[in-house]
Amino acid sequence: MNQRNLLEVDWSQIPAPTDDGGAAHLTGMTLPPIGLLATDDRSVTLSALRGRTVVFAYPRTGEPGKIALVDDWDMIPGARGCTPQTCAFRDLFAELKAAGAAQVFGLSTQSNAYQTEMASRLHLPFPVLSDEKLALTRALNLPTMEVAGLTLIKRLALIIDDARITHVFYPVFPPDRNAGDVLDWLKANPARA
Repeated sequence: MNQRNLLEVDWSQIPAPTDDGGAAHLTGMTLPPIGLLATDDRSVTLSALRGRTVVFAYPRTGEPGKIALVDDWDMIPGARGCTPQTCAFRDLFAELKAAGAAQVFGLSTQSNAYQTEMASRLHLPFPVLSDEKLALTRALNLPTMEVAGLTLIKRLALIIDDARITHVFYPVFPPDRNAGDVLDWLKANPARA
C-alpha cells in the first residue's frame, strides 16, 4: 500500500487495538540504566533524568510516498497512526512542558538514521530515541508485535517520575488523541515538587 498521506486517516476504517494486558506490569517499575541514541546525537538514559518525563512509543513511522512495511499494515490493530501521534505531541509540546513534563521523547525500534530524517522532516521539538537493539524494550518487557520479521513496540505512552513509571496509556487509539490525553492527565496530576 502506498502511503500518500500519513496524517489524514479515517479512524473508523482502522481496527482499534484491544487491551491485551501487555502493559499491566509497567506502572510502578523503575527504569533500568540503559542509554539510547537520540535524534539530537546524544545518548539518553531515561533512568538518570530527574523530574517528570513523557515517553510515547510507536511501532514505526512511515515515509511519504514509500510502500508500507506490509500490504495490510493499516489492518494490523495499532499499527497505523505513528506519524499522526508524533505530530500531535509536536503540536502540544509547549503545553506538555507547561503542564509539568520536564522532558518529552518519542521511542521506536527504528534506526537512529531513520528517526533523524523523520524528526527533521516533521520539525520535532523533542528527540526521538532509538531502541533498535531492543535493550529497553526487553528490559521493561514492553508489549511488542512482530511484522515482516521486525520486532516493533506497540503504541503506548509512559509518564515517568524520577526513573519510576507512574502512569501508562495503553492501548492508545486513535493515535492522534494520545498527546491530548497525556496533557489532560498531566494537568490533573501535577508532579510533586
